[in-house]
Amino acid sequence: MHQLNTIFSGALENWPIWIVTITLVVAAVIDGVQLKVPNWITFPLIISGLVYSSFAFGWSGLAWSLFGMVVGLALLLPAYAIGGMGAGDVKLLAGVGAWVHATHTLYGFCVSAIVGAVLAVVMVLYKRSWSKHHFQFWSILTEILTVRDPNQLSAIAADRKHTMLLLPYGIPIALGCIGYFAWTGMLV
Repeated sequence: MHQLNTIFSGALENWPIWIVTITLVVAAVIDGVQLKVPNWITFPLIISGLVYSSFAFGWSGLAWSLFGMVVGLALLLPAYAIGGMGAGDVKLLAGVGAWVHATHTLYGFCVSAIVGAVLAVVMVLYKRSWSKHHFQFWSILTEILTVRDPNQLSAIAADRKHTMLLLPYGIPIALGCIGYFAWTGMLV
């Protein structure tokens, strides 16, 4: 019973992380079903993170929250610019940044990238289409290194989209960030 009280007490103490965690779970489920993270999740997450940090920590909290939001945007914006992911995924990580600030957002992103890579490989192996996607991977990498124009890369990605397995990236973001929160003890 004492251990249950400790967990409950920790959850109450870390309620901002639990808000982010619950939002990430909802976003991941929706992204898994619809291949889209809707604005009705991302914008309130961003705004509430900014408001929370402002009230809890004043002007410096707002500054840290804005910086975390910018870090979240900056980490995924390049992939979005070349057609590698949706805007909802970018805004979702920006919302995480607004709540947990820059350092935790960066670490959550790093874990999410690893989770995303593992999920992508598992998806390809499950579909038994290794050679096709292996070739597409090298084609995409070559295009990124040679084309360098985000608009052209985005157009190429849009043309190729119907031939690829699509990974709803809200799922790796959720698993990575929540895993990072759990690993660092931020959930309890």
